[in-house]
Amino acid sequence: MIVRSSSAEPFITKDGSLVRELVHPKNSSAERLSLAEARVKPGDRTREHLHRKSEEVYYILSGEGEVYLNGKGARVEAGDAVLIPPGTRHYVVNTGEEELVILCACSPPYSHEDTLITG
Repeated sequence: MIVRSSSAEPFITKDGSLVRELVHPKNSSAERLSLAEARVKPGDRTREHLHRKSEEVYYILSGEGEVYLNGKGARVEAGDAVLIPPGTRHYVVNTGEEELVILCACSPPYSHEDTLITG
């Protein structure tokens, strides 16, 4: 199965990210993970949230920003990976001048029901 990002229908997640779901049980034979591309515009941020069950990895494809995990911020840029354990409050701020593009992997797969807005 091959999914082109340009053909995946974008939607807004509970945290406010513009996301294209690339691999998810809803659109593939995947059962235990999901992979999505998230975009955050310059000067924007996502809402602080956590996932009760999902472990998540952010991989920064392009742009730069800050990722906050349980209130502690760290600068990120293209090529960085961030591990977000279940129950960790997190959000992203785009501090750059170009769109921040993040590959998001979740296991179990992302769901609105597993996402709790905390901020």
